Amino acid sequence: MKISARKSLLIVVAGALAAGAFWWYRQSSGESLEQRYKLQTIERGDVTQTVSANGTLNPIVLVNVGTQVSGTVTRLYVDFNDKVEKGQALLELDDRLLAAQARQSAANVVNVAAAVDLARANEARMQALFKQEYVSRQELEQAVQARRSSEAQLAQARAAAEKDEVNLHYTTIRSPVSGVVVDRVVDLGQTVAASLQTPTLIKIAQDLSEMRIDSSFAEADIGKIREGQKVRFTVDAFPNRSFQGEVQQIRLNPTTQQNVVTYNVRVSLSNPEHILLPGMTAYVSIGVASRHDALLVPNAALRFKPADGNGGRPPPAAAAGGGRPPGEGAGRRRDATGSGTVYRVEQGELKPVSVQLGITDNRNTEVVGGELKVGDTVVVGENVAAPGGKPSSVGMRLF
Repeated sequence: MKISARKSLLIVVAGALAAGAFWWYRQSSGESLEQRYKLQTIERGDVTQTVSANGTLNPIVLVNVGTQVSGTVTRLYVDFNDKVEKGQALLELDDRLLAAQARQSAANVVNVAAAVDLARANEARMQALFKQEYVSRQELEQAVQARRSSEAQLAQARAAAEKDEVNLHYTTIRSPVSGVVVDRVVDLGQTVAASLQTPTLIKIAQDLSEMRIDSSFAEADIGKIREGQKVRFTVDAFPNRSFQGEVQQIRLNPTTQQNVVTYNVRVSLSNPEHILLPGMTAYVSIGVASRHDALLVPNAALRFKPADGNGGRPPPAAAAGGGRPPGEGAGRRRDATGSGTVYRVEQGELKPVSVQLGITDNRNTEVVGGELKVGDTVVVGENVAAPGGKPSSVGMRLF
């Protein structure tokens, strides 16, 4: 019996000690919210909302130089990155067949011209004989018809000779514009065949000092973009440098891939240093809205949520009922994007405060309604684990 009584006493003492330790832990953990949570003071500042997309850098004018005649490449005068002038020879094709055909056409012109001279002489003789009534009118008209037919054949022969001469000149491919060679797809000895679709031999960028970006923006963002808006973008080649441009055009033709609708937005930009190259990927950001001296709340404060709902204490009556935030309803700002909840430190406790939100730059969000004011301290995170070993949950929230 004595042993049982002693065990019971030890159990009672151990339980009392555990209860005391738990009470002390709760009291000590609730005394200093500054040590448990990361706090930040609400301030005023400027905020700019942006929409982003990826795009590709392209020259304003990119000319695909092809060929109108078939042949084998016998000479190459330019290579990648060469600067060319308008009319400069780029390459030559084997012209022996076309040259022979041109000579044949020229000889045919001489032959037909001789026939024309004979027809004209016959007509003149028929005119003289007809006046003397040695030939009939029918014979005269046949002579006139023969002269006219031979003259038509001469015109046809001359046109064929001119065509063959032009084709012969086409064996020398010349640059239609002044610019820079950005691509060459033929080599010496390669045979090119002109068909219904002219093959591309060389690509020339007319001017790399002025370029454009073709980017695709989601339909949810396209309504905020306007022509003339300023654009900032970066490229992987210069990650620590930002470039500027301007919205030039919003293409009306949509593109749908996997039920996602996007629109092409063309951005114009200057490239005086010629460091931006065709084909580079540009990460485009367009400022669509901005506020000056706005009341700002950190986005981390909007995402914060205590593990027990209110830092281990019951929520105040005003917020526990989940009432409508101040300013929401008839007086709500039209440009507000939604509402959210932050936790403010008041008298050693966390108080949930509903706020009405405006634009955001993904770090701070404009506050357009609610009880939050400059100087308030809000929770943006937790330094230590919550009682019971469960850390505070910080999740993404739509606002």
